[in-house]
Amino acid sequence: MKETTALKRLVTKLAIVCISMFGFGYVLVPLYDVFCDLTGLRFTDDEAQLISKEIVEDTSRWVIVEFDASLNQQMPWQVKPQVSQLKVRPGKVYTTNFLARNETNIRMIGQAVPSVTPYKANKHLIKTECFCFESQEVLAGQEVALPLSFMINPKLPPDVRVVTLSYTFFDITAENPQASASIESDLQVAIN
Repeated sequence: MKETTALKRLVTKLAIVCISMFGFGYVLVPLYDVFCDLTGLRFTDDEAQLISKEIVEDTSRWVIVEFDASLNQQMPWQVKPQVSQLKVRPGKVYTTNFLARNETNIRMIGQAVPSVTPYKANKHLIKTECFCFESQEVLAGQEVALPLSFMINPKLPPDVRVVTLSYTFFDITAENPQASASIESDLQVAIN
């Protein structure tokens, strides 16, 4: 009898943990938007362009920028950087792509949430164009190139020689009413 009660408690606790993890993943994108608005860590396109025009290239040093992509557990895409790293001069704008493939038979909308390490490099990596600024709609089975233009601010501390830019992709299809209607029609076509 005690074993059954203990097992029920364990199953209940595990269910609560799973539901909590799903809930956290679901609200992470809106929380990120609020965080960026409060801290000012995300630049608008116009601000990024203005900053990039005022900065002079530092030809005295190189910085390695590494790229990484991961998926939220509910995200059935394949995402990878086109190149794993670039050797860059601070103050110069570079462009690369991430490649995303929708592995499902329905169109989906994804949102990329960036993170930069080490933390002190965060404000020195300036994205002048980024797929993370907006959600990305990808059709069933489609592969798309997601452009990224960035620069390292020459004010990056000299002891930082490697910066890692990571993106986590989340499925936000359910949060977009127009996409949800399109997906329902896609499913009806697939069923018939």
